[in-house]
Amino acid sequence: MFEFFVHVAVMACLYGLLALSLNLQVGFAGLVNFGQIILFGCGTYAASIAFSHQLGPLAGIALGVVFALCVAAAFARLGRNLGADYWGIATLAVAEVLRILANNETWLTGGAQGVGGIPLVFAGISRPVGPLLTLGLCLALLLAAWWLCSRLTASRYGLSLKLMREEPLLAASLGYDLSRLKIQTLMVAAVIAAAAGFVFAHYTTFVGPDQLVSSETFLIWAMVIIGGAGTHLGAIAGAFLLQFVLAFVPFVKDALGLPSEYVAIMRMTLIGGGLLAFLMWRTQGLIPERLGETRRG
Repeated sequence: MFEFFVHVAVMACLYGLLALSLNLQVGFAGLVNFGQIILFGCGTYAASIAFSHQLGPLAGIALGVVFALCVAAAFARLGRNLGADYWGIATLAVAEVLRILANNETWLTGGAQGVGGIPLVFAGISRPVGPLLTLGLCLALLLAAWWLCSRLTASRYGLSLKLMREEPLLAASLGYDLSRLKIQTLMVAAVIAAAAGFVFAHYTTFVGPDQLVSSETFLIWAMVIIGGAGTHLGAIAGAFLLQFVLAFVPFVKDALGLPSEYVAIMRMTLIGGGLLAFLMWRTQGLIPERLGETRRG
């Protein structure tokens, strides 16, 4: 049971990174990104490519950052002449196209079968020390990302993002370069998401296209909305809450004597039901954004 808790905590930290990344985009800059999971995939597939070609982990990290920055630049380019809603649909389309490419380019990505055997983050270290070290690494990355996002959004740059979110025409009239703000935000968010993907690949030791389905993006959206868009602690809280709730669904299933196929149904019901409940009765999430003041949380 102890190792199970460690595993759930590791996954919660990795999803916390993804929630922070998405929250920086939608919660502060107002960028409706429905292709968030592909930024994560840049990190996972960079790890698998580096492993398959024996390039080493440092090369994998560099590849992940480059891939993520390229996708972020493509997203930003799409957003120049599109409204928020249409841009969101466009990011979803780009993510699906890239997932299909990963599914078919067997020579590079392993195709539908994916790539297995990727070494653990702390390979050669026995349990439970290895998983605990991995948890420590994930916590350190999460704290570093939280610090970075807090520093950025507590500065004048953060105020410009909020102005762009609330009144883009006013922001443009005051001399802010909206295209530049968008691409900067997307690139910071992309690096955070790619880092989560790289660690995830070395933690699960497997990378495949099924990890990049659009439902994963909407799970991250649920974490941000339930935790509280526009507040970093809210995004992290939403990620931890949903991860631990979903992890204990099989135990509830066993307690109720239900068949195994009910696990997926119960998880989707909890995500969808929880998201609807917060959208209807608590739109600001668990930790509401404090408007009108500069905050670091």
